[in-house]
Amino acid sequence: MENFALIFVAIFLGYVMGRMGAFSGEAPLVLNKFILYISAPALVLLQIPKLTLSLEVLIPVFLAWSVMALSALTVFFISRFFAFSKEVTGSLMLVAVLGNTSYLGIPIVSAYFGNEALGYVLMYDQLGTFIALSTYGTFVSIYYASAKEIHIRLLLLKIISFPPFLALLAALFLMGTTFPPIIESVLVSLSSTIVPLALVAVGLGLRFKLPKEEVLPFSVALVVKLIFAPLAAMVLCALFGWHSLAANVSIMEASMAPMITAAAVASMAGLAPRLSSAIVGYGIILSLGTTWVVHYLIT
Repeated sequence: MENFALIFVAIFLGYVMGRMGAFSGEAPLVLNKFILYISAPALVLLQIPKLTLSLEVLIPVFLAWSVMALSALTVFFISRFFAFSKEVTGSLMLVAVLGNTSYLGIPIVSAYFGNEALGYVLMYDQLGTFIALSTYGTFVSIYYASAKEIHIRLLLLKIISFPPFLALLAALFLMGTTFPPIIESVLVSLSSTIVPLALVAVGLGLRFKLPKEEVLPFSVALVVKLIFAPLAAMVLCALFGWHSLAANVSIMEASMAPMITAAAVASMAGLAPRLSSAIVGYGIILSLGTTWVVHYLIT
């Protein structure tokens, strides 16, 4: 309940402060930069070294990448069909594909399945969504934000210099390592800032009246993320005959709202910032209902 309260309060405060003009127009960008350069890397360094691999826990990883790939292809072809602009397509390739599998996933999954399911949440999130954010997310933000053709060498250089990706490389090297208490305390404090700051940034950019031309891509993003993604996960589990807790948790993770940090990446890259924030803000609210439906269907 506390997590849900924080979600609503932080978005509401950001929205109110934005309407009052309490922050400058650059405030969301500043908050997003703090998240990408400090909060997100701290979270990766804190969580990845704690993971251990086994056959069962690879189910969430497989489903995470499969669902994201199918979602990305769906968004790409729909964007081509409706002739969305490059900026709008880039926005949808981020926020309609990457899910909020940690800060919504953890409280929602634990509420439905208990704390014993959280290990699978971390596998789906850390080895699926977060790696995708660092690699796929970086590629999308660079490719769709560029007005010119990008050289592969330049693209690779930007990917490997992306702070969360650098943190990921370090974290994978440190798997199984226990940090000294003082270092872990610092990482916990820094990583804990990602939720309130990201939610406030979403609220600052949230608009209840979207321009007419943004209604269609807004609808496409939410249908793909909240309906298509969990259905794809269900079909994959049925095809492979997976009916375990790991499979059910993965389906729930696939049904989560758009990732807040994906909207931060889109905003920093200039990929339809207002649209990206609206998709995340409304997606979080709507997902509280759609995840209940998904849970009902799989249990």
